[in-house]
Amino acid sequence: MPVVDVINIDNETVGQITLRDDIFAVEVKPHLMHEVVRMQLAKRRAGSASTKGRSEVRGGGRKPYRQKGTGRARAGTIRSPLARGGGVVFGPKPRDHGLKVPKKIRRAALRSALSDKLATAQLTVLEDFSLPEIKTKSFVEIMDRLDFGRTLIVIEADNGHLELSSRNVPTVKVIRSVGLNVFDVLKYDHLLLVKDCLAEIDRRLAP
Repeated sequence: MPVVDVINIDNETVGQITLRDDIFAVEVKPHLMHEVVRMQLAKRRAGSASTKGRSEVRGGGRKPYRQKGTGRARAGTIRSPLARGGGVVFGPKPRDHGLKVPKKIRRAALRSALSDKLATAQLTVLEDFSLPEIKTKSFVEIMDRLDFGRTLIVIEADNGHLELSSRNVPTVKVIRSVGLNVFDVLKYDHLLLVKDCLAEIDRRLAP
């Protein structure tokens, strides 16, 4: 089983912890991570693009001009796609772009993402991340001491001071363990796990 150091907010090692090898040391499968990321991005699409067909645009109740004698092509309605302001041929309609991926695949992809972070030394366990008040300056000072760059911080439960202090920092994202996902793990350079969230991750991802 992999053993990693536990640090505090001053970037000092205060202990060690053993991680589950069936979650943090599995074979990395890029094709599974790719499939799940595609699903996540597809679900974010609004799918609200919409156009009107010839039966939906306004007007066209009568023939615009007589059938013969004008020298022009025959026309039965001004709603024709050939006319300006007419309907759109095969235009987009509101739709759901979501993809379906089995839960087993989603869990396996997340285990792969976590294992990849650990294997590349981009995963750190933090003993605690408590702030006495909501203050972005204090949060930034702590992140500067840790010096991880773009960081995803995973916490166990509601931590209002931390979440509110970090929301204006573009290089950091704080999520709760129930929302841990493949896209965010791969997007950020470093994964910072607050120690008390590991139990929930183990419960959620245990094979």
